[in-house]
Amino acid sequence: MTSIATLGSHCSLQVLKGAKDEGFKTILVCEKKREKLYRRFKFIDELIIVEKFSEILNQEIQEKLKQQDAILIPHGTLIAQMSSEEIESITVPIFGNKWILRWESDRTMKEKLMREATLPMPKPVTEPKDIEKLVIVKRQGAAGGKGYFMAANEEDYNTKRNQLISEGVISKDETLYIQEYAAGVLAYLQFFYSPLTGELEFFGVDQRHESDIEGLGRIPSEQQLKSKKVPSFNVIGNSPLVLRESLLDEVYTMGENFVEAAKRIVSPGMNGPFCIEGVYDENAKFTSFEFSARIVAGTNIYMDGSPYYSLLFNENMSMGKRIAREVKIAEEKNEIEKIVT
Repeated sequence: MTSIATLGSHCSLQVLKGAKDEGFKTILVCEKKREKLYRRFKFIDELIIVEKFSEILNQEIQEKLKQQDAILIPHGTLIAQMSSEEIESITVPIFGNKWILRWESDRTMKEKLMREATLPMPKPVTEPKDIEKLVIVKRQGAAGGKGYFMAANEEDYNTKRNQLISEGVISKDETLYIQEYAAGVLAYLQFFYSPLTGELEFFGVDQRHESDIEGLGRIPSEQQLKSKKVPSFNVIGNSPLVLRESLLDEVYTMGENFVEAAKRIVSPGMNGPFCIEGVYDENAKFTSFEFSARIVAGTNIYMDGSPYYSLLFNENMSMGKRIAREVKIAEEKNEIEKIVT
């Protein structure tokens, strides 16, 4: 019988609880330092203990997962801990499209796919010397906001970049991505696309709380101006958001455009959970600055179901449970190949 496996981080509790609720055996690839935490949860059937997550690349561990017909659920930790080549080399079936994770990790490829999907985007800035207005500078891949910074001009960019290098937050050789800063209400739009039904589902919305950029708003401007510290955008947690109903039609359109663009560019497309990330301005116009091509940690706030999924399902449905339900339906239809790569 199929089992569901994932790495012990990010949203693994939600994923494995949902899998257990759907009747699957659950397997956690767990770093030794977190074993005590995950032993607390009885819905985890088996822990495969490793020193570091990259050991999942070892043939021995992959064989152990294959013997139990495991399907590996990817999340942000997989992308943060391994290169695209390493992820693509995993021979255990991965839920969704492992090839699209490369497009999430590479800023140039990410921008190309977002443009193909006609998502409204902030203007990218090619060189620091071209900075004319406030920009946000980002790292490649799933960094959780750590090492991001804002800059007003080239001098400001160089000062902050050098400070983060000296603090060991970013490396000297790291390629950074610069885009104009889009101001507004943060909204991370969570979706699920089923290749079995050909339907897009809007799951929910979250906001991310970033430290210590959020805390700056509570400090008087006089003290802010005296501080030499580069504020961090490191994500600490998430909170729920419900959109004005009049915005939902555009939300679905953006999600559908993204799914269709992914089918054209990176076969088999954007299967399973994904997130379009951006802000709404004062005119309720959405600007998208990122996408995540897998389950996002913001779905953890909806472990008992989201307001939008309560409209689609007559039961509590987390994203973890929705993934497991897709696996169950694919098994029943003998169409597992449609949902894994």
